[in-house]
Amino acid sequence: MKIQFLGATGTVTGSRYLLTSGTARMLLDCGLFQGYKQLRLRNWEDLPVAAAEIDAVVLTHAHLDHSGYLPLLVRNGFRGKIYCSEATYDLCRILLPDSGRLLEEEAGHANRHNYSKHAPALPLYTEKDALRALEYFSPVGFGEPFPICGKLQGRLALGGHILGAAIVTISDGRRSVTFSGDLGRLRDAIMVEPSHITRSDYLVLESTYGDRRHDPADPAILLGQTIRETAARGGVTIIPAFAVGRAQSILYAIHQLKRQGQLPSALPVYLNSPMATDATALYQKYLPLHRLDRRECEAMCHAAHIVNSVEESIALNERRLPMVIVAASGMATGGRVLHHLKAFAGDARNTVLFAGFQAGGTRGAAMLGGATEIKIHGEYVQLRAAVRQIDNLSAHADAGEIMSWLGHFLEPPKRTFITHGEPAAADALRHRIEEQLHWDCRVPEYLEQQELP
Repeated sequence: MKIQFLGATGTVTGSRYLLTSGTARMLLDCGLFQGYKQLRLRNWEDLPVAAAEIDAVVLTHAHLDHSGYLPLLVRNGFRGKIYCSEATYDLCRILLPDSGRLLEEEAGHANRHNYSKHAPALPLYTEKDALRALEYFSPVGFGEPFPICGKLQGRLALGGHILGAAIVTISDGRRSVTFSGDLGRLRDAIMVEPSHITRSDYLVLESTYGDRRHDPADPAILLGQTIRETAARGGVTIIPAFAVGRAQSILYAIHQLKRQGQLPSALPVYLNSPMATDATALYQKYLPLHRLDRRECEAMCHAAHIVNSVEESIALNERRLPMVIVAASGMATGGRVLHHLKAFAGDARNTVLFAGFQAGGTRGAAMLGGATEIKIHGEYVQLRAAVRQIDNLSAHADAGEIMSWLGHFLEPPKRTFITHGEPAAADALRHRIEEQLHWDCRVPEYLEQQELP
């Protein structure tokens, strides 16, 4: 067995691992690179193996940095099966076509306003490409072994990161390799904690928060405080949020804050993301995968006014009364939130509140880094609004939680590969595991290959 790291090395995006065993080839995750331009350009590069020669794909979860390259893979000739949990499939049915649609809209906008260096600007893939990719999905259950290709078999365990997220173990009958995917929190308000893994010959481990701990304070307290202070100034709170996972956590927290009287019941809250709206409804369908009962799910779904039309979205930008707008994307890299930032970022009464990790090279990272202007749709927008971050609303395990999860292994893996983290975070986690657990660890490089004897 051999593994090649095609992404998530030195960055938290582009999760792709090529696993080979004999003549069988499979991808574990098939995500988009995001953030810095030099990373995004990798989305346009050919894979080191032809798409038609890949026999299968297994997904850990639906976020685009893990699934968003699939439409291009299928367009380029992939004809195998795409295995994932049922909930991940349902979420990909929402996320992938929306991604293709947004890519088409962005290319069209660039062509109409002539701010692209390419003539014409082309989308990486289209909505039609995404719909075609969905035809190759083959959902499987948690805990049930399933054949992948050749001698390779897989098994999914609950990952706790978002709805349907999985820890994936792949075996060829002689050796096994476990991919943590994005590990969830141990005591998340909504998601169940990650399943315990006790044995695996090799481990590929995420390190998004590998160099830090989340603030132990209740994130709802800071959320409520920020919204109240902004409203008292007569301002608008803009919350860029990942449509799957983070948006639901925010809505649930707002529901609780209003119920407790910590936010005015009359304060308007808008969810301006068709994706997030559809994803929120799936929590009713998959009650066993999270902590909320049916009544709490219903309350979360009604915590905000749903913005359905483009016209209604545009109309929000004309309002100058206190309100909360939750909109994708979570790192302000695209989507409807960009139009709200253009409308509200220049007013010091307003607040832009980030509720998760911001990868290097994204607008979110630049704004948190002190930028005084941001470039949106080819134009620079002044940034006078307050910029805040709630780190502990993250759906990723922190360094301490990762170490706690590793503590369930009954014996060390032969080698642990630290991926899906910025360089400082990945190396800090490597050092901590080596020092405390005395495991053999490595932080792989982009396109590095490793034998798994």
